[in-house]
Amino acid sequence: MFIDYIEIKVKAGKGGNGCTSFRREKYVPKGGPNGGNGGDGGDVIIKVDPHMSTLLDFRYIKHYKAGNGEDGKGALKHGKRGEDLWIKVPPGTIVKNIEAKKTLVDLTREDQVYVVAKGGKGGKGNAAFKSSTHQAPRKSEPGTKGEEKNVSLELRLLADVGIVGHPNVGKSTLLAKLSSAKPKIADYPFTTLSPNLGMVRLNETKSFILADIPGLIEGAHEGKGLGLQFLKHIQRTKLLLYLLDITSPDVKGDYKALQNEIKLFDSQLFKLPRVVAINKIDLFPQTKIKKVNSNQNNVCYISALTGKGLKNLLDIIRSELKKQEKE
Repeated sequence: MFIDYIEIKVKAGKGGNGCTSFRREKYVPKGGPNGGNGGDGGDVIIKVDPHMSTLLDFRYIKHYKAGNGEDGKGALKHGKRGEDLWIKVPPGTIVKNIEAKKTLVDLTREDQVYVVAKGGKGGKGNAAFKSSTHQAPRKSEPGTKGEEKNVSLELRLLADVGIVGHPNVGKSTLLAKLSSAKPKIADYPFTTLSPNLGMVRLNETKSFILADIPGLIEGAHEGKGLGLQFLKHIQRTKLLLYLLDITSPDVKGDYKALQNEIKLFDSQLFKLPRVVAINKIDLFPQTKIKKVNSNQNNVCYISALTGKGLKNLLDIIRSELKKQEKE
């Protein structure tokens, strides 16, 4: 199951209390203060795990707590630090403070970590308060509380190219043909119920990540169909691949409708470079192939099923991605 949004509660460990103690040994009737400090509380730390692709693990566990610091003891024994709690999330996870309505961190790198809740400080024992003017302090400090937050985890997939299209235009077939991904494929709308990612290898050293999201219908930007739920997963892409069905009675109209939904959802997403691929040419007579727009650049005709035209499509995508590398 694909889960891309979850809310959890995190609580860092409390700092241990400082100890009030005096040295008591035979033949040392007036030993000085020897109370140790309390240990710091453990932190709650979020770490990117490149092997994760969903937030499903958080569906049943909503509370996460780090270990408390130990109290200080006599004989200048300091308390141990509380154990840190590590939380693993997939790359592309955005962490937000729910109460403050503030983004804390956007975790996009494999090695990225973030301390989401800091442990409390351990209190000082009375030995720490000894001075030349105060030889026998009876003062010690309690440990402070650790941070406690309600946070949301929102996953947005990391992909270079995002496929957009109406239901049943062949997005999953294209993804499967170009990459090693194995999405569910069938000849009916909304076969794809969650985003899929695949790595497309251009040559021995060059590759890109391709994302397929559920088909868009009119009103997708308002949440109709599955559009709004998954459109956010193409917001990080560098390039949009508009996939159209040549057997549609109005290919131009389909293209304009897709553009409109993207624009209404996110004007910046609409401004991304685009490639238009007209699919299913294996089902259409060659003499009747019509252009979406004679002035439109980067248009190619393909059959995701047979593989016809896919080399040309990859050449265009490679060229567009190369342009962005130079910018």
